[in-house]
Formats: sequence, structure tokens, C-alpha cells
Amino acid sequence: MASSEASAVGRRRVGWKRHILRQLQQRDRAQKARFLELVQAYNKLLEKSSLDNFTAKLQAKSVDNPPGLSSSTHQTCSHAWSAVSDSAETVEIVKRIHEGHVRQLESANGELAFKIYEWNRVLRAKEAALEEQRDRLASLSGQLSDLETERRQLQAWAEGLSHANAALKEEYVALHHRHGCQEGDFRRAAEKGLELLQFLLRGKAEAAQQANERIERAKRARFARELKEAAKATVNIQEEQDMGSTSLPEEENGGKLRNRPFRSASASSMSLSRYMNVFRGLFDFRLKRGNSVSNLSVDRYCCIPLCVAACPPSQVSDVQEAHASEVNAVKFSPNASLLATGGTDRRIRLWNVVGGRLENMQTLQGANGSITSLEFDPSGCHVLAATYNNAAQLWKVGECQFKEILTGHTDKVTAARFRSTRHQAVTGSRDRTVKEWDLGKGTCCRTINVHSYCNDVVCGDTVVVSGHHDKTIRFWDSRAPRCTQVIPVEGTVTSLSLSPDQMHLLSCSRDNALKVIDLRMHNIRQVFRADGFKCGSDATKAVFSPDKSYALVGSADGTLFLWSMASGKLEATLPGAHRSAVNAVAWSPSGAYVGSVGRCRNVVLWR
Repeated sequence: MASSEASAVGRRRVGWKRHILRQLQQRDRAQKARFLELVQAYNKLLEKSSLDNFTAKLQAKSVDNPPGLSSSTHQTCSHAWSAVSDSAETVEIVKRIHEGHVRQLESANGELAFKIYEWNRVLRAKEAALEEQRDRLASLSGQLSDLETERRQLQAWAEGLSHANAALKEEYVALHHRHGCQEGDFRRAAEKGLELLQFLLRGKAEAAQQANERIERAKRARFARELKEAAKATVNIQEEQDMGSTSLPEEENGGKLRNRPFRSASASSMSLSRYMNVFRGLFDFRLKRGNSVSNLSVDRYCCIPLCVAACPPSQVSDVQEAHASEVNAVKFSPNASLLATGGTDRRIRLWNVVGGRLENMQTLQGANGSITSLEFDPSGCHVLAATYNNAAQLWKVGECQFKEILTGHTDKVTAARFRSTRHQAVTGSRDRTVKEWDLGKGTCCRTINVHSYCNDVVCGDTVVVSGHHDKTIRFWDSRAPRCTQVIPVEGTVTSLSLSPDQMHLLSCSRDNALKVIDLRMHNIRQVFRADGFKCGSDATKAVFSPDKSYALVGSADGTLFLWSMASGKLEATLPGAHRSAVNAVAWSPSGAYVGSVGRCRNVVLWR
């Protein structure tokens, strides 16, 4: 009986444990089912988010170690199960552990649900942004296709323009070559025509001289023949006491003197008148033919005004439109009554300076290139111009066409100056030569080879000074073919101006400075600089005043700058008259007026 009771008690104990074990297994299955739903939800979320690695880890974790259970919890459970199997007193402990486990699982479930909600919200936002980016991508793709189409059109247009430009370039090269050939033919034809004209003039002069000699010989022979005939002719003289004869008074001793008749003029009056006519004809013939030694109309020098004190310019006196394009040169005549301007339109205009106004007097035509410099001869009757057509040309005031052309340079002639007389001139060119000319013969009598472009020249009594592109000023002796002095400056020399007493030289250079050189010591005496002054080009001209009291130059902004030689300071600035760079300035020999020209086609008269 006792054994049966013991076995019954044992079975009850074993059933109780099995019951607990079944409940625990049922709880595990329920919890596992819950987590399987969560795992499926996570799998869907990760599939949408392309997070496969995270899904694999989450599955492994959900099977092996459910969320919310730590390693310490498992250890506790294992100990609890051992305690349950050992004793019944551990039921409360297991219950508490179970409740804590449930609370942990519920907490973990809530956290995971909240995370799922947050991730769903983020996913929806990402999907909306992705859709927006897709729309933007489609719009940009359309714009890209439109731009690509436009690029292809522009590329085709550029290729067409390139082909057209190449064709135009070839046509331009052909036209330029043709122009060069025609210009060379024209120059050769002009030289040939000039030679033929000179030959014709020489032939006419020789023929006229021979005719004059024949006429003179014939007149002399006729005169000698008439003299011989007159010497052979006899004249009868009658002794009469009348008005045609004269009686001599009686001698002092009372005797009568015999009558002393004189030769009657009636017999020889006609022949003497004819002889006088012959002589008068000879003299008149010489005067008519112009065989005198000098021609007063040509060799007469005008009265040059003497400048005691130059008046610095302060205001604009007159403004005239001088040329159709840029004006490069301006010059006053020696008597200060004329102003000459020359520009790129290949014309020289002469202006009368009357009462502070400019009156158009004459236009000299026939220049073969742009005018770079102008110069009056000492008499003021001739104008010498340097041109871009590799030549210098000579005009006579009052005649429209040029009188002489000086050819021989191979590049642009940048300067042309008279010597002390109108029969000699000096030219400088970019072909690195300086030439001296005999204007009476129209030939070059000397060529000086230099080492750089020549931008300007001036002439003294026995020296020629040249300014060059290599930042030097060179002095040449007119009596010997050698360079006597070289003065370096800090910039390209653009112009030279010789003082009236030939003791100082004013140079303008591209370092934006004017330098005064003492020609006795051959050193730089003064340097003029100013804020705002900038040399506009390689042809900017600066000048001395006639009394050598001031230095004047134009700037690239159209302002005139005036320095005092005595103090070395800036005396005045004259803005407003020019709207662009000033190329050249000129001071009248009387000291009363200043002329300035530039790129704005106008000539400005200052006083």
C-alpha cells in the first residue's frame, strides 16, 4: 500500500513538472510565432530597402536569440530550469522570471513596432524624394537632348563659318598679294613716269636752250652785220650858218676861228634806235626765258617772327574737323600764318591762322600712303611729308599735286626733316636706315644703316640725331659716316624736338616720360613725369616752346601736359578738347598758338 502511495506521489511530481514543461514549450511556441510575424515584417521592410545583409542577421538572431533576451537571461533560464527540476519551491521564481521575460519581450516588441513605423515613414519620404528625383531626371534628360540638338546645330554653323572664313581668308590673301603686285607696278610706273617726265623736261630744256642759242647767234650776227654796214656808210655834212650848224667864237687875239662843224644826228638816228632795240631785245629775251641765276619768287625767304616769350596755352581757340580719319601730324609754318595737318586719309590740309581761328586754305593731294610727319622748309614755301608708302613727298604751297617723290626706303618712312636749306632733307624709316637727300637732284646722297627702327630724326648744323625703337638716341656726324654718340633711355623713343638754339634736345619715350638732353655734355639734364600722363603710341610727338621755356606733349586720355623748364614742375594740364589719344602737338614760332591733333579727326587750336 505504501509503495503504491509512493508511486502515486512520484507520478504526481512527474506530472507537475511535465505540465510546467509543456506550458513553457507552449509559451516558447507562442513567442516564436510572434517573432516570426515580426521577422516577416522585417523581411518585407528590408526587401523594400535593399538591406539583405541586415535581414540575414535579423533572422539568425530571431531564431537563436529572440529580441529582448540577453545572454544573462538565458543563463538565468537555464539555472531556473535546473532549479524547477530539483525543487518545487522554484515555481515562484520561474513565474517571476517568466513575467520579466514577458515584459522584456513586450518592451522589445513595442520598440521594434515603433522602429518599423519610423522606418516606414522614412521609406515613404525616400520614395517621394526618389519619385521627385526621377521626374527631375526626366526633365533634365529632355533639356539635355534639346541642348545636344542645339550643340549639333551650333557646331554645324561653326563649321560653316570656319569654311566661309577660310574661303574669305584665301580671297583676302589673294587680294593682298594682288594689291602688293599692283602697288609695286604702280610704284614702278610712277617712277618710270617721273623718269620719263624728267627726261622730257630735260629734252625740252635742251631744245629750248639750243633754240635760244641759235636765236642769240642770229641776232648777234645781224647786229655785227648792221654795225659793219653802218661803219661803211658815208655821211655828207654841209657847212651852213644856220640852226643846224654852230660857229665857234673868235680867238682872244681878235682873229676869227674857223667854223668847227659837228656830225648831224639825222643820218645815224635810225641805225642807233635799231641797235638799241637789238640790245633791248637780247636783254628782254633773257628775262623772258628765265635764265637768271636766281628766281626771287622761289628763293625769297619769308620774315620769321621772333618769339621773345611764349604764352602757355590755357584755353581752346578753335576746333575744326580736319580729316576723315585719324590725324598723325601737325606743323606751323615759319611765319606762323599757316598750319598743316596730315592723317591716314592720305591728305594734307593747310589752314590759315587768322585772329585765333582756322580757315581752310588748301588740300594737298597725291600722297601714296598715310601721313606720318610734316615739315615746312625755312622759307615756308614747301611742305615735306613722310608716308607709310616707303617714301617721302614734297609739295609746293599753292600747288595741289606733289612736286617731288623720294623713293628708296623699303619700309614705312616715319620722319622727314629739312636741313638748314630747302635743298637738303633727312628721312628716317622702319627699315633701319636714315637717308640724306639732295632735293635739287631728287637723289639720295647718303644712307646711314642703324640697328633699330627709327621713329624720329632732327637735324643740326653738322649732326643728325635719330630716336629708335631699341630705347636709344644716336648722333651721326654729317661729315663722316659714323655714329659719334649713343644715349640710352628707359623706353622706346617716340619723338625728338630740337631747341631753337640747338643746345638741348627733348625726347618722348614709352616709359611715360620726357627727357631733356644737353647737347654740349651729351647727358640727360631733366626728366618730366606726371600722374595721369601716358604715352599713347610709338608716334606721340612732344615739342619745345619757341623760347625753350616749356615742354608740351599729349597723353593717351586726350589731355595736354605742360612742364616748366625753369622749375622742372608740371605747369598745367589741358583736358577736355580731345576725346581720345593725342598724337602730335605743335607750337607756333610766334609763341601765341598751339595746335594739337589725335585719333578723333579734329585739329584743336589753343591760345
